[in-house]
Amino acid sequence: MPDFSLEAALEGPVCGVDEVGRGPWAGPVLACAVVIDITCLPADIRAAIDDSKRLATRRRTELATALRDCVGFAVAQASVEEIDRLNILAATALAMRRAVEALAVRPVHALVDGNRRMGLPCPETPVVKGDGLSLSIAAASIIAKVARDGLMAELATRHPGYGWERNAGYGVPDHIAGLERLGPSPHHRMSFAPVRAAAERLGIVPPPLPARKSRRPGQEKGGVP
Repeated sequence: MPDFSLEAALEGPVCGVDEVGRGPWAGPVLACAVVIDITCLPADIRAAIDDSKRLATRRRTELATALRDCVGFAVAQASVEEIDRLNILAATALAMRRAVEALAVRPVHALVDGNRRMGLPCPETPVVKGDGLSLSIAAASIIAKVARDGLMAELATRHPGYGWERNAGYGVPDHIAGLERLGPSPHHRMSFAPVRAAAERLGIVPPPLPARKSRRPGQEKGGVP
């Protein structure tokens, strides 16, 4: 279970940062940054926080609601257009930076889920499988997951037929079937090969992919030099 030891080893406000939505074929990528005052976190909520992937949907939603009332947090996103223009890794870094910058409290350090620095506007430490180790990262994973699932369910009402209310845009069979039948929506990532291939099979001419330079996440446009 995640705990507060990584945060406690650092002085000053520390945020945990996580993302959701790197793998789906549709929809934005979301990031959440969370700052926890451990003295204000109810014991029952602290004991329940875990990697969002290990929580049942109902429990995850309940925890996200509870966390919003007792932690400092910000959610931000990078759009489908930014994903297609920059690439998914750089867009993820951009969403993370936006989330950290939107916090009401300026963190002195960020703990980031993953194995690389993301060009955030404060010192940062990558934490592999951080959502299972850090309480702040785990809380961020819960809030981000619930926020993105809700967004994709809302988009599904405007673009039915892809099953986004169930699959959140991932490339599972019902989404594949909808893509083959309907073609890409405005919320599909045309830079993702399966989406582009489906468009071409239907005779839809997708826009040309932008030329990309090889950059580290923090060097992307909108990132930290």
